[in-house]
Amino acid sequence: MKIDRNIRRKRKVRAKVKKQKNLLRLSVFRSNKYVYAQVIDDLKGITLVSLSGVKSTAAFVGEGLAKKALKKGVSKVVFDRGGYKYHGIVKAVADGARKGGLEF
Repeated sequence: MKIDRNIRRKRKVRAKVKKQKNLLRLSVFRSNKYVYAQVIDDLKGITLVSLSGVKSTAAFVGEGLAKKALKKGVSKVVFDRGGYKYHGIVKAVADGARKGGLEF
């Protein structure tokens, strides 16, 4: 079923992300109207930077998040796309974050 594929994909992505414990995580969540992105420190269990916006502005959300993260001294992250395919909105957030100066 579709939900099972999404959960399986999410687990595989999260396992790869957890292998890189020393890096902060850029997590993306998308709802029907909005896209949310945040940089998370899993070791401390805190969110350092977050930004959200309408789906049509996904690239700007990624770019704005990258600028806020650079101000906090974060330049390298690992990209956590959750259970979503790297396509469309999720890719736009990633491209915007790269354009803003984040490395992953």
